Amino acid sequence: MVILENTPSAVLVIAIGVLFAAGVYLMLERSLTRVLLGFVLVSNGANLTLLVAGGRSGSAPIVGSSPTDEPMSDPLAQAMILTSIVITLALTAFVLAMAYRSWQLNGHDEVADDVEDRRIARLAAENAPAFEDADATETGESLDEEAAEVHDDMAPSRDELRHADETGGAR
Repeated sequence: MVILENTPSAVLVIAIGVLFAAGVYLMLERSLTRVLLGFVLVSNGANLTLLVAGGRSGSAPIVGSSPTDEPMSDPLAQAMILTSIVITLALTAFVLAMAYRSWQLNGHDEVADDVEDRRIARLAAENAPAFEDADATETGESLDEEAAEVHDDMAPSRDELRHADETGGAR
């Protein structure tokens, strides 16, 4: 019976699956605290996946530091895990700050429903246009007519241009 050298342990594979499943489930919640815990679980699952993908441990990855018959460990997986840990720490701090600010303002850390998103989804379900010119119904003119009347604040007005023509170009 030949055992492959890079075959991961079934316990590690199950642990990775549980971490990802629990993390995704928590990330779908409305509470920022649960979203944060879900992100941390998914990140730990990704770190464990990178560790398993790096293969079995071996000697230090420095040429000449170990006997030639012993395989070296892969340093890339360790570097990627370290980078992942730093990114997770930064994102954790950011989400904690958002949750704390939400707690200060609202007394809870749940993400509120976005009224505009619900309106767009309802209009998409009805296959109606998502944009309506509210000014056109009030004033009776379209956006094109309104855009023709709008002037640039930095551009000279008609009165300034007329005055410049009368005075010979001096303002």
